Amino acid sequence: MTITDPAQWQDLFTQDVDGQPVQFVRPADTDRPVWAAYEDGTYLGTVSAEPNGSRPLWHVQSTREAQHCLDDAVRALRRPASWPREREEASRWARRLLSDKTLTALDVETTGLQNAFAVQIAVVGRDGSVLLDAYVQPDAVIEPDAVAVHGITPERLASAAAFGRLLPALTEVLHGRTVVAYNMDFDRTVLERELVRHYDAPAEAGQWLARCRWEDAMVPYAVWRGLWSVKRGAYRNQPLGGPHDAVADCKLLLAKLEQMAATVPAPRW
Repeated sequence: MTITDPAQWQDLFTQDVDGQPVQFVRPADTDRPVWAAYEDGTYLGTVSAEPNGSRPLWHVQSTREAQHCLDDAVRALRRPASWPREREEASRWARRLLSDKTLTALDVETTGLQNAFAVQIAVVGRDGSVLLDAYVQPDAVIEPDAVAVHGITPERLASAAAFGRLLPALTEVLHGRTVVAYNMDFDRTVLERELVRHYDAPAEAGQWLARCRWEDAMVPYAVWRGLWSVKRGAYRNQPLGGPHDAVADCKLLLAKLEQMAATVPAPRW
């Protein structure tokens, strides 16, 4: 649907969500932007829309929450019955993590997505203090798509230090600590690639990484949001939503953990 004013939407329409058609029916006794959603003839729930700039804001009536797109409202309606328990488990995970005084958040901006090297590394402490913020000379081509995301150009890195020069400081702020990242496998793999290149020995790189306790926030946050994808048979991973500056993204990640930890048990619907 491309009409930005929900009042102009049709009484009956179908939209594919994760490859599955969902039928939306406006009740006959109203002209308000409210629709009952059905999938394979089964009633999922009711959604309503309100103008919100260029895109409507979608309210899931049964859970009293708002989503920024209709697909996510449907994913909220598709949640399995186990979601309240799983969400509380994700909240407990966040509380446990935040109670760890050694907790640090890590973010790495890179040359690209495949076989990437670091162009910026940041580490932020549990209290929000910046323990490390460094641009890195990658000695590799920075893909245009990556520059379009984080804005870090080769010219900006002309005087940046190589990874080896930053390694002592990185070791000091990470070793012996719990390290949380968003999509941890990606950031950890980038560090491993840098360490292998530096030491010229995969075993030494593995030993260095093993001196940190690694935690990934992406899957717990997906569970906490609870937007179920029938195509994947799992909760849909969410973008962190940061500006792709390593320090800002670390601080945003810690804020997301605080939000998860503060959650009261999910309401029944």
